[in-house]
Amino acid sequence: MKASYFTKYGPPEVLEIRELPVPNPSSKEILVKVMASTVNSGDVRVRALNASGLMKFAMRLLVGWSRPKRPVLGVTFAGVVEKIGSEVTGFKPGDKVFGLTGFRFGCHATWLVAPENSMVVQMPEKTKFEDGVAVLFGGQTAVSFLHKMRLPEIKQAKVLILGATGSVGTAAIQLAKYYGAEVTAVCSTSGKSLSAGLGADHILCYDVEDFTKIKDRFDIILDAVGKYSQKQCKHLLKPNGKFKTVGGMEYASETRDQITLLAEMLEKNRLQPVIDKVYPLEEVREAHRYVETGRKKGNVVIRMAHG
Repeated sequence: MKASYFTKYGPPEVLEIRELPVPNPSSKEILVKVMASTVNSGDVRVRALNASGLMKFAMRLLVGWSRPKRPVLGVTFAGVVEKIGSEVTGFKPGDKVFGLTGFRFGCHATWLVAPENSMVVQMPEKTKFEDGVAVLFGGQTAVSFLHKMRLPEIKQAKVLILGATGSVGTAAIQLAKYYGAEVTAVCSTSGKSLSAGLGADHILCYDVEDFTKIKDRFDIILDAVGKYSQKQCKHLLKPNGKFKTVGGMEYASETRDQITLLAEMLEKNRLQPVIDKVYPLEEVREAHRYVETGRKKGNVVIRMAHG
């Protein structure tokens, strides 16, 4: 199989395309023919070991101290079940599936194995592979953080989303609207139409106005890009309001129910995939360079070619 492979941390040039053996599933695993994946901010950070202080120490412990433990990056996949282990009962060959591998990585390859009980579920039959994979990373993160702040329990919640046009932000807008919230999105002028198209009720363009000066108060503030602190935003919260950022020490928790919710929203046409660019696997370096600019809108997809 073809895979994007790296043996040391550094710039995109450390990535190379290698031929590796197709993995064989154990009794409780499925073998997936991967059709699409994504390059996310997490992939870029791990490849470059881009962190500082305690975060860098924690990252080294998780992904490898001096070299990567997992030389194939990628945490999202969409594809077709090719083979199942002898004890697998929830999937069969031919099933369309999508999911997340977390710190196991391994999705930037044309094949992967996943435990049956891991973060993998049936993908809606009519959903294209590229669309399905595009909602996973940002969608799961948005679900995790917004649920931690108990959004589904707040009637007519007022939600502020900072960094509304990234993979997490675009999903968070739609998820908040799904729960009936009034959404204010903060983005650049160039992202205004995208935020509006996803359902944001109000849009603040940070290159035109300072959102920290507004008079509105919110039940929930989600920093979807990891650039802001609670101290910067505390005055924008209601007395019992909650703030969370994707840029801190708190990681998004992972449950299959989160992906099942995304699948249901796709099925109901309540979740619009946002794809900025699509690259073939052979151009994974270019995909990393683009994500590293910080200018992507939504998701950058990797398309796999199977001969």
